[in-house]
Amino acid sequence: MRLRKGFLRARVKGDLEIDFTEEALTAHAGLELFGRFLRQSGFVDRLRGVFADRRFDTDYGSWRMVLLVIGLLLVGGSRLRHGRVMARDPLFLRFARLRRMPDERTLARWLAGILSGFRERLNDLLREIAFTTFGACRLARATLDFDGTVIRAGDQVDGAERGFNPHHPKDRSYYPLTGHLAQTGQILGVWNRPGNVNDSVDAVEHLEEVMASARKALGAIPFEVRLDGAFCQRAVFECLTASGAEYAVRVPKWHWLGIREVMAKRKRWKRIGRRLEAFSVQHRIAKWNRTERIVVFRKHLSGKSKKGFQLDLFQPDDGQYEYSMVATNKAVSERTVWDFMAGRGGHEKTLAELKQHLAFGSVVTQDWDANSTWQLLSAMTHNLVRQFQIEMGAKPRKNGRKRTYRFTLPSLRSFRFELLHLPGKLARPAGRMQLRIAAAPDSQRQIRAIERKLAA
Repeated sequence: MRLRKGFLRARVKGDLEIDFTEEALTAHAGLELFGRFLRQSGFVDRLRGVFADRRFDTDYGSWRMVLLVIGLLLVGGSRLRHGRVMARDPLFLRFARLRRMPDERTLARWLAGILSGFRERLNDLLREIAFTTFGACRLARATLDFDGTVIRAGDQVDGAERGFNPHHPKDRSYYPLTGHLAQTGQILGVWNRPGNVNDSVDAVEHLEEVMASARKALGAIPFEVRLDGAFCQRAVFECLTASGAEYAVRVPKWHWLGIREVMAKRKRWKRIGRRLEAFSVQHRIAKWNRTERIVVFRKHLSGKSKKGFQLDLFQPDDGQYEYSMVATNKAVSERTVWDFMAGRGGHEKTLAELKQHLAFGSVVTQDWDANSTWQLLSAMTHNLVRQFQIEMGAKPRKNGRKRTYRFTLPSLRSFRFELLHLPGKLARPAGRMQLRIAAAPDSQRQIRAIERKLAA
């Protein structure tokens, strides 16, 4: 049926008069559903247990302050001062279990007061969320990634140092190490470090910590670990071997490894893809007293080599081919190893989501402990969103050789737009509190479906 234009078009003949009201209005009605999920999943009770024995706690209570930061990150806040905007939102205050918002100085002092002992407990809770989500999915294999990421900081920020930052080499930065569960896209740990360290610093300790937690939580299912070239260290290989996990570690083209001579003598390469060839060799690394399966790849470069090209010590190509190497104990084909290592891009995608939408890259104070706690709470918010999406019916994806997400997970930007940022009003008809949401029909159906799942 064709509608008349008068039913479709509206006239605007002037500016609306702006006035302010004391009505209980909210711009984030979807927080009620997320808060209900946190209560019913047991997260709030576990969070209270983290700070149950904290002496000299704040008047607001540490577990309420954690909920406040999670809520602030959910709605898009990236600075402590953004809490001022939420001071009159009744649903946000309800989500955080508060009657009054603390100012940014109070929040900054609280963040700085969360020292390493409580951060270790928060890391344990972070992993518990991920393993609970994974267990509910009943997947047969877990894939763990570890990598660092650069967070730019100011010159006066405690613990920030100049390090590897190709785009801003003169800026001080943090370089936190993160663990990642590939199948659910959740973070398994965040350990803040100064910007002048290598990826492998403290890696063995944290690898052992995460894998021990995974074994305890998930049982005897197969584990896979994949790492980039910065983790190519003898201690890391020994840790991976002792854990019983399958692993794949990218290997740099160091002269002392002796791989270059093997590559130079190689006459026949196996074609495994378009412009891609490979071969495997059991190679003895005398310096480490280890024998590893090394898979060597070369990819034909499509462009012409530069005039006067000269091979550099760490150059990955020779003008005609680009080379890469992977050390692995997986008994699979070279093509499967190539695809498996390509799946590390899922970790990069998760880090990008954290930085773009959950303020993981924001340096909110000049204090080391405060900034480290902020990073942890950002990752925890991400894990909770992923758990919510998966348990509320995310569409499964087929398993593949890349070992990436097993579910179709909308970005946090879509999650906010479709569910969180809905206008609503708190009313009290007949003395009973009620949330009235102005939502489109599709949003109404989505909200009712989530209510049914939460009730079940």
